Amino acid sequence: MKWIDSLDIAIELYEKHPDVDPKTVNFVELQKMVMGLEDFDDDPKRCGERILEAIQMAWIEEAE
Repeated sequence: MKWIDSLDIAIELYEKHPDVDPKTVNFVELQKMVMGLEDFDDDPKRCGERILEAIQMAWIEEAE
């Protein structure tokens, strides 16, 4: 997965961290969580606030 795969990342985060409320995760922690996913393989420098926001919003939708 790459940073642009926000929906796939959100699904993986939801499955790996079902007890975490995505609304409470700050962007620094979110970036670490994404980079810790087994299938994730992208350069951390390619990540920005907009990407993290898209991932977080998709995760929130997935958790509802």
